[in-house]
Amino acid sequence: MTWSWITNLVHAYGYYAVFALISLESMGIPLPGETALITAALYAGTTHQLNVVALAVVAAAGAVIGDNAGYWIGRTGGYRLAERHGRFVRLDRAKLKVGRYLFARHGVKVVFAGRFIAVLRTFAAFFAGISKMRWAAFLAANTAGGVLWAGAYAFGAYALGSAAQNVGTAVGYAGYGIAGAVTVASFFWVRRSVRRLEKQADDAYPDDTGRGPDVAQAVAAGAA
Repeated sequence: MTWSWITNLVHAYGYYAVFALISLESMGIPLPGETALITAALYAGTTHQLNVVALAVVAAAGAVIGDNAGYWIGRTGGYRLAERHGRFVRLDRAKLKVGRYLFARHGVKVVFAGRFIAVLRTFAAFFAGISKMRWAAFLAANTAGGVLWAGAYAFGAYALGSAAQNVGTAVGYAGYGIAGAVTVASFFWVRRSVRRLEKQADDAYPDDTGRGPDVAQAVAAGAA
């Protein structure tokens, strides 16, 4: 998806486009939910055709609802689903093992911080479900992360959009450039981190694919 396509989608469907892209991304489908939120907030700041408070609420709702759907998909058969169809979203056994490794050690932290990190934002809820993380702990971290993320990005990009309207279009282009740079930098940082984590997960679980019989107990300890 190109930025211009996302921009046209946001302009045409507003809140609905933002909610759909964020919720589907949170369920485990690699879609540009964060980009849609930034685009919509910049658009709101420059045109005032969208309300930034409503936009933040819609984004938070999409994040929380989508993450909970992803959690329950993972919990009720996600490992089999990932083994059968994971290749279509670049989710292989090595990444499943990384998910187990992270949730066994960090639990709640991964759910909360994952909302702000590319790739993790897409799969954190799914991994939490596969790992049998307690739903109450997941919901608390997921809601806190989703609300903070939606508010920070919506109001931050809205402020840039408003500045662009008052100062000139250069500020708006700068906002898009900053958003794009952050997304790309986050992607490469995650890619590099995944390689390191894959090695650590292999060292921790050398003889299994990542599902292991002790996942539930390990996650319970990590989420406590």
